[in-house]
Amino acid sequence: MERSTTEPPALGCQQDSHLGGPGDELPTSSDDRRMIGMITGFWVSQLVRAVADLNLAEHLADGSLSAAELAEREGSEPDSTSRLLRAAAALGLLTRDEHHRFHSTPLLATLRRDVPRSLRGLALGRTVPGLWLTWNHFPAAVRTGRPQTETALGSALFEHFAAHPGEGALFSEAMASATAAWAPSVAARIDLDGVTRIVDIGGANGSLLQLLLQADPTPRGLVLDRPEVIPRAAQEAARNGLDQRLDTLAGDFFEGVPEADLYLLKFILHDWDDESCVKILRNCRSAMRPRARVAVVEMVIDAAGEPGLAELQDLNMLVATSGRERSLDEYDALLTTAGLRRHRLIATDSPLSVIEAVAA
Repeated sequence: MERSTTEPPALGCQQDSHLGGPGDELPTSSDDRRMIGMITGFWVSQLVRAVADLNLAEHLADGSLSAAELAEREGSEPDSTSRLLRAAAALGLLTRDEHHRFHSTPLLATLRRDVPRSLRGLALGRTVPGLWLTWNHFPAAVRTGRPQTETALGSALFEHFAAHPGEGALFSEAMASATAAWAPSVAARIDLDGVTRIVDIGGANGSLLQLLLQADPTPRGLVLDRPEVIPRAAQEAARNGLDQRLDTLAGDFFEGVPEADLYLLKFILHDWDDESCVKILRNCRSAMRPRARVAVVEMVIDAAGEPGLAELQDLNMLVATSGRERSLDEYDALLTTAGLRRHRLIATDSPLSVIEAVAA
């Protein structure tokens, strides 16, 4: 069965199409087409969200299906499902053959639940209302320098997720999805020599911690996080056969942390302002065992990584939290204030770096 091999056009780049009212022909310069792609980028985000929500990657994993068959399987409206599939094919998520049957692609397969490093959680968790509605107020965040969650949601972001556990679960899945994509590269570079206890602070389902425990049978681990998050960490540990070595603790890392030889702070400090970060780090400094280390895992501005990703993530922090992405000098300043010092900076094969700190 022959499949369509036509290269999918970039969104908004069809020269014979129209954007807006009749007669408004699309500009044809490369800069115009590039700008239109940027302007309509949110269409793509929501298309991918719908593709993940309708489980298209799972439905097409075993073979091709027609639009009607996919709609029947998912219980969705046939015509709107067909329109979604047509757009997904235009973006390279699917191919369509001469019999109007749709086939999966390697790009779509990244959204399957059961594949290593699945990005399904990221597709759903990055487009939840708590983030999506907040970004609608982004210009105000730039003008005022303040997060816009109170304006958009009526509460701070994590308070919103606590009050809307379904959204909170999807957000945690997004963090786990990002971890699954990048954590193997990070875990491979964290030294466990002399480590008998690891505490994953704000670790969600403990994905990075579990990779470390799987790599070395010696340490025990503990995930410290909010009460509504902790059950998922325990479930993941049991699913991976680590429930005898991984404990969970519902708590507040601003109040204190358990003692350990190694603290993991992955995607934590970027959520908070400098004062809050110092408080978290001081709690680690107070509880750490002799020769213990703190591993701060973050995108570092100007460090090696995918150009632009850290800078865009920084804007997400601006609009949604009191935090920010930071340069290495800025992280050094936080560490010094908290009674720690940077021991080394570890690059990874991902956008993340590991800043390893010890007692000053």
